[in-house]
Amino acid sequence: MMNRFLWPLIGFVILVALLAIGLNLNPRDVPSPLVGKPAPMFTLPQVAAPTQTFSPREMLGQVWLLNVWSTWCVSCRQEHPVLVEMAKNKGVTLVGLNYKEVRGDGALDADKISADAEMKLALDRSNAWLNKHGNPYRLSVLDLDGRVGIDYGVYGVPETYVIDKAGVIRMKHTGPITLEAFSGEILPLITELSK
Repeated sequence: MMNRFLWPLIGFVILVALLAIGLNLNPRDVPSPLVGKPAPMFTLPQVAAPTQTFSPREMLGQVWLLNVWSTWCVSCRQEHPVLVEMAKNKGVTLVGLNYKEVRGDGALDADKISADAEMKLALDRSNAWLNKHGNPYRLSVLDLDGRVGIDYGVYGVPETYVIDKAGVIRMKHTGPITLEAFSGEILPLITELSK
């Protein structure tokens, strides 16, 4: 008779313990399987000069950050002033990946516009936004369909990756970067990797 009540009680206690552990975890600390692995390669058009492309191969030998952003992203607006401050540090090379500029905007139906119209709209929106709020990026590229974001494991914007001189991802920061995260985590890592 005692076993009949004991097993459900033990199960309930274990469930409560697991729930308590889960509630104490930081949801932004999602481990990336790409940390410690080569950054996925791509070639995409630049936002400021769409006839020119960019590939991470161009950054080999440098420590740099890939920041995933979009104009429709509310958290990106929160993060942007921090990125502008970060860019003032000459040791920080920031490259932007404009993610699903048109397709990610719930107010637009990208299926109803042509590929050329989507490209033009994405360029207009991105450039206008950077001109208005400041451009912290050495350059920014367009990931219109989000395929590069998929390769990097992006599941939300903003996300930032620290990539070392050999092209290996050393850190993934999920969510908006704060000044505390920049000065306490990201900048020390950049300094160490730059040695």
